Amino acid sequence: MDISVVIPLYNEVESLPELTSWIAKVMQENNFLYEILLIDDGSTDGSWEKIMELRLTNPFIRGIKFRRNYGKSAALNTGFEAAQGKVIITMDADLQDSPDEIPELYRMIVEDDRDLVSGWKKKRHDPLSKTLPTKLYNGVTGYISGVKLNDMNCGLKAYKQKVVKNIEVYGEMHRYIPVIAAWAGFRKIGEKVVQHQPRKFGVTKFGGIQRFIRGPLDLISIMFVSKFGKRPMHLFGGMGVLSFLAGTVCAFWIIGEKLYAIAHNEHYRDVTANPLFYFALTAIIIGSQMFLTGFVAEMVSRSAPERNHYQIEDRF
Repeated sequence: MDISVVIPLYNEVESLPELTSWIAKVMQENNFLYEILLIDDGSTDGSWEKIMELRLTNPFIRGIKFRRNYGKSAALNTGFEAAQGKVIITMDADLQDSPDEIPELYRMIVEDDRDLVSGWKKKRHDPLSKTLPTKLYNGVTGYISGVKLNDMNCGLKAYKQKVVKNIEVYGEMHRYIPVIAAWAGFRKIGEKVVQHQPRKFGVTKFGGIQRFIRGPLDLISIMFVSKFGKRPMHLFGGMGVLSFLAGTVCAFWIIGEKLYAIAHNEHYRDVTANPLFYFALTAIIIGSQMFLTGFVAEMVSRSAPERNHYQIEDRF
């Protein structure tokens, strides 16, 4: 199979007929062998009934329905697990992503040998309240991760099959799939300017104000798991040792200062009257706790079933 089109959706019953017929038209014109995976994220507007109806006229449509709303990341991850095509295309169900972009995205994966191609909605039809935070996120994410893309969160993307089969998406991490892929070893990432269609029906279903809180937290999670997931002691233990040493040095300095004053019959104050004493005590306690945290995390990591799971590019 050439292409799997993975489409997460939540209450998009009005757009589904036009979207699926548009995709089918593009596929037929280019002689692609394809499937359309519609992941219903707990819709309540009859979207699932519409998917079953569309299946009767297009056998290339497949549907997966969640019992409740889990979010876009869960829908994408489930779609990735079910996809069978050698190239996987993701797009939103609101008709803002154009299926006419599919042939070029496919070509960039197959002929240009890209692992991942991300769409770039250079000209957007969104309000400033959405475009401004997006630009900020792209800049911060690119700076922290080293993956430089103009539109990290664009729903229109193309992947090699081996990419989606070797990454896991959860929480709000669909916003950082290129980062997850890069840190999994898939670094041939491209970008393509794509059309951004005005929304025809309803309002956006995925996102909301909570994304401004969850997004950064998920980026921090990705960074931590990618760098220290298999060696947490390197982070917690290292910081703990530094904190413990700093506290110990301060403690010895206070004691030494008092002993020197006694030896020279100079005025001195009690150790507990010195503010530096409390800094030293706090640093020693925090250092000990962080070291123990690293030790426990290391034990948990070594007990995990995937502790020796690594990305393998090839073998003979």
